[in-house]
Formats: sequence, structure tokens, C-alpha cells
Amino acid sequence: MLLIPRRLADSDNTPMKIIRLRAGKERSLLRRHPWIFESAIAKGGGDSGETVRVESAEGGFLGWAAFSPASKIRARVWSFDEAQRIDASFFIAACASAIRARARFDIQSDGVRLIHGESDGLPGLIVDRYGDTLVAQFTSAGVEKWKPVIADALLAATGLAKLYERSDASSRALEGLSEATGWLRGDGPTDLVLREHDWQLALSIAEGHKTGFYLDQRDSRQKFAQTTRRLGLQRVLNCYCYTGGFTVAALSGGAAQVTSIDSSGPAIAKARANVALNGFDAGRATFMDADVNASLRAFAAEGRSFDAIILDPPKFAPTVAHAERAARAYKDINRLAFKLLEPGGVLFTYSCSGGISADLFHKIVAGAGSDAGVDGFITDRMGGAPDHPMTIAFPEGEYLKGLVVMRR
Repeated sequence: MLLIPRRLADSDNTPMKIIRLRAGKERSLLRRHPWIFESAIAKGGGDSGETVRVESAEGGFLGWAAFSPASKIRARVWSFDEAQRIDASFFIAACASAIRARARFDIQSDGVRLIHGESDGLPGLIVDRYGDTLVAQFTSAGVEKWKPVIADALLAATGLAKLYERSDASSRALEGLSEATGWLRGDGPTDLVLREHDWQLALSIAEGHKTGFYLDQRDSRQKFAQTTRRLGLQRVLNCYCYTGGFTVAALSGGAAQVTSIDSSGPAIAKARANVALNGFDAGRATFMDADVNASLRAFAAEGRSFDAIILDPPKFAPTVAHAERAARAYKDINRLAFKLLEPGGVLFTYSCSGGISADLFHKIVAGAGSDAGVDGFITDRMGGAPDHPMTIAFPEGEYLKGLVVMRR
């Protein structure tokens, strides 16, 4: 009988723990997918964030991974190279490589996603740059364990001196981690202004969503401004407007009147301030602190219509398990939007739910159009900006899906 050693030693004779997978569960790792679920593990383990050697049922090497005893994703792979050492130099090199890659993209902004978790080989790490300030989220046990090393590596790779932590995402609880926010390195103001395309947008890295702003919609905002200008769209409805990024884009594109709705009073206040920041006439922008669904129904009852509508709701389905309920919610708001859209008008509709695939989202929008008695041309498919990459090995990186539909 083959005995599985509980520990190996690396080249410095440091004990190394092992996890061994069940038969057949190595297939995803052979495709270089970085997640190992609890159900895939036959035996072995480690402490929170500890690097473990991952082996197949036959004992073959598969990868080096960070172990997370509290999470259903029980381990996340750092490297598939058996010779790779997971030490400070590994994280220094990984951070520098991810940041260098951003120089290859055409990013018209000083707000940039520098590290995008698994897609950059650093599972659970999100890093955004806003001008001279970095903001990081550590959402997995592995990057939490290496936080001081990573913080120093980020400053060294960027030449900056300020790093703010926004590790308050709900996913930390799934890793058995408590929330952590505040300055990790240096300090400074937390209310910032970023430049994006032809406009500016104010944000708060201490209080805003995610790391302070939705950088992933940068290219969609530009696309909407260009579409508004090209088609001469005058009456725009921006649903779930948050701090008004699409509102500013619509006004920049020449819209005569933009109605923006969000259920957050503070977000509405920031959206109003962003309109003023860009020098637009306040009379061209109407803001509603209200529920989107109720507002759409009220507009339909009033017989109102719009030349363009943006639907950019929050995450309805964090996992596939929530997909059915989320599909109903997405279908309902899209059905209502189609009813309010003028013939020849344009709908920009999005899902940021990881549990909703691009194919399913297309079917949901198609069903919404059918129920509304509306057909339309899909003129574009939108996704996250290129600094939020999806890789071949990690399709889950495609969390943001968008369709541009022109009503017939």
C-alpha cells in the first residue's frame, strides 16, 4: 500500500504540507485552472494561507497552492511549476509582471486596475491605482498571509508611496477573515478625482464600492458617450447610476436630458457633484433617490419614453446557485426598459453576476424583449475594460457582460 507522507521538505528543508486529490479531480489543474474545491481533496491540509503541495491521486505534482480551511474553494494555485519557490521573490516578480502588462493596454485614464486576482496569477488580490494612490483588496487567505510582502512589492513596482486597504468585501468572511480597512503604507486624502477619457470623476476610496469606483465600465462609458453623440440621443435614463459615470458620459455625448436613478442618497449626491465637476448645466440632469423597478413601472404608467437607457445593476447572482432567481430579476428590469425605449432607441444592459454566463444573459434579454413585444439589433457586446482581463485558463474572469441593443 502506498503511504502518503504528511510533509515534504523544500530545498531549505522547510516542512511542506501536501494535499492529495481524489481520482479524476486533477483535470482542471492540468488545464491550469487555479481553484481546488473542498470536494476534490482526498486528504491533507494546512493552516490558513499556508502554501501546500498539490498532488494527484497517484502522487504526481500538480501545483503549489494557498490553503484555506474555511472556504469551499479549499486551495488556490500559485504556480504549476514544481521548481517554483513560493517566497517573497515570487510575489515581487508577480506584482511587477502584472503592472508591466498594463502598459500594453490603451487605457485613457489615470484610474487603472493593476492586479486582477487569478487572471494575474495572484488569487484573491485586487489592486487599483487612482493617480498617485494604490488601493488593494486582499480577499483570500493566501494573499492575506503575504500582505506585508505584497504591499512593499506594489510600492516598489509602481514607485508610489501610498497604499490604502479596502479588504471589506463579503468574500473575506467565506475565507474566515475579518474586514480590514485603512492605510497600509503612507497616508493621504481618501477623496480623490480621476481623469477618464474626456471627463473627471470624483470618488472615495474609503467609502465607495469595491476599491472606490467601477473602473471595469470605463470603456462602456466611452462607448455610450460616442453612441449618444453619433445618434443624437437626447433623452437618457441611467438606472443604478451610482456616482454618475454613465450620466457624465451621456452629457459629454450631448444628451439634452439625463434622468439618473439610484436607491443610495450618498451616491446620488456624488453623481450630482460629478455633473458639476465637469461643468455641465445642472438643468440637463435629473436625479432620483428611488427604487429602479418601481420607477420604471411608474414611467410606463405615465407614458414616458427614452432614447437611451442604461441598466447597470448590482450583482444579482454571486454564484451559479443564485442564477435562477437572478434571471427573473434581470428579465423584469429589461422587460420594463424595453417598454420605455423609443423605436430606434438604444439599450445598454449589463450583468456583473459571476453566476450568469454571457450566453444565459443573452437569453434573458431576448426573453425580456419577447415579453415586452419588442425586437432589436444587438450592435455590440461589452465586457470589462482590458485591465480587468479574462484568461484562457480562468473563464470565471468574465464576470461583466453587456449587450448594446438598438430597438427596431
